[in-house]
Amino acid sequence: MKMLTTQLSGLLQRIAGSEEENMEETARLLAQAAAREGTVFFATFGEMKSISLNAQFAAEPFPSMQVWSPEIKLTSADRVWILTRSCEDEEALKLAKKMNDEFIPFSALAAEPVSEANMLAELAYTYISTKLSKGLLPTEDGGRTVLPHALAGLFVYEAVKMQVNEMLVGE
Repeated sequence: MKMLTTQLSGLLQRIAGSEEENMEETARLLAQAAAREGTVFFATFGEMKSISLNAQFAAEPFPSMQVWSPEIKLTSADRVWILTRSCEDEEALKLAKKMNDEFIPFSALAAEPVSEANMLAELAYTYISTKLSKGLLPTEDGGRTVLPHALAGLFVYEAVKMQVNEMLVGE
């Protein structure tokens, strides 16, 4: 248990230390919709769907938030936050390309860092990496286990939400 706690703490500190500016930019982008007539759509994939559930049903829901679905017609006042385990998720990339073509500003969160090979990061207005490339704990056979993508995503979500709330109160 101590090893897991130590590794999780280290992961969250790495995210906070290296992604603070990207989280602030994401909050600014999402607050644009919440402050105007727009909606903040969470497009979550895989285990990251837990984040949209939290954003909807938590004691303090995310302002102006709705869950994205393919039937939704986005407007220029809307903002979208794509949250996925991997930047190579086909559904997430398809949505990112569509929004890019339609000039709908969006942010993205995935494990991989920004690189030329990371098309999701290239298309997004803002991008946050959870830096979770391998398991946190070693296994008996030399591998690694424990890939807490949803937990890392929830940490980023809470940091972004806190900043969005601060921005909206300041208006």
